[in-house]
Amino acid sequence: MLRVMSWISLRLGRRLSRGVLYGIAAYFFLFAPQARRHSREYLRRVLGRPATPMDRFRQILAFASTIHDRVYLMSGRFELFEISVEGEALVHAARARGGGALLIGAHLGSFEAARALGQRQPGLEIAMAMYADNARKINATLTAISPRLKTDIIELGHISAMLEIRARLVAGSFVGMMGDRTLGAEPVEAVMFLGSQASFPLGPMRAAVMLRRPVYFMAGLYLGGNRYHIVFERIADFSTIGPGVEANAVSAAVREYAALVERQCRLYPYNWFNFLDFWQVQPPGAPPVSGIE
Repeated sequence: MLRVMSWISLRLGRRLSRGVLYGIAAYFFLFAPQARRHSREYLRRVLGRPATPMDRFRQILAFASTIHDRVYLMSGRFELFEISVEGEALVHAARARGGGALLIGAHLGSFEAARALGQRQPGLEIAMAMYADNARKINATLTAISPRLKTDIIELGHISAMLEIRARLVAGSFVGMMGDRTLGAEPVEAVMFLGSQASFPLGPMRAAVMLRRPVYFMAGLYLGGNRYHIVFERIADFSTIGPGVEANAVSAAVREYAALVERQCRLYPYNWFNFLDFWQVQPPGAPPVSGIE
C-alpha cells in the first residue's frame, strides 16, 4: 500500500493526489472511535469549548495532509512548499558554536518539514533518533518511496545508540527526538498541560544532560494548502551544567518543553496528532510520577 500511494503521489503530483485525502480523513472520522474520543477531549481543552464535527474533521485532515506531504519532503521536493522559519538565528548560533545540538519535537505538525532548513543552510544535517518499531516503519516508508533514498535514523533501545548520537553531535549534526510520548515503564514527569497534569518522558532531557548539549524545541506546523511554519525555541543548555543539579535541570527542562508545546497547540490547535489518552490517570499500584529518581 505504501508503494502504491507513493507511486500515485509522485506520478499524479501533489495537487491531484490530495483529492484522496478527503476520503481517508472521512473514513477515520467515521470509523476510529478511540481516536475520535481522544481528539474530542484534546480539542475541548485547547479550544475552550466543546469540539464540533468540523473541528474534529479539520484535525484529521491536517494529519492526513502532513502524512501525504512526507512523500515529497522525504524526496527533497521542497520547492512544492511555502516554508517560513521562526527562530532560525538559534540554529545559526548553535552551528557556529559547533558540536551539534538536540532537537526535541512532538506529535505536532510535521517533523520532516525541518529538513527544509538544510536548503537554507547548506551542510546542515538532521538525524532522527527513534525506537526500533518506529525506525522500521520509517525505513519501510522510505524504501516504498524510493529504494535509493538515504535513511538517516538512529535506532534507540540498544547500548550503541548513545554512542552513535554522540558521534553525530561531535560531527556537528543535529539529532531530533520526540518528547511527548512515553514507552512502557520509562520515568516521567507530571506537568500541567492544557489545564491538567500529563506525563512527559524524562529520557530525552536526561540524554541531553549526559551528552552536555543544548536542547531546542522544534515543530513544523501545517498551515493549510502547501504552507508550513517551522519553529525553533530554546529549551535549555546543558553544555556547562555543574554536578549535583542534573535532576532539577532535567525537571525544569521538561516543564519548559511542555509549556512550549502547549503554546503552539493554542496557536495552531489542529496540528496536534497525539491521538492518545494524554491525560490518563496512573493505574492503581503504579509507582508515583516524579521527576527525581
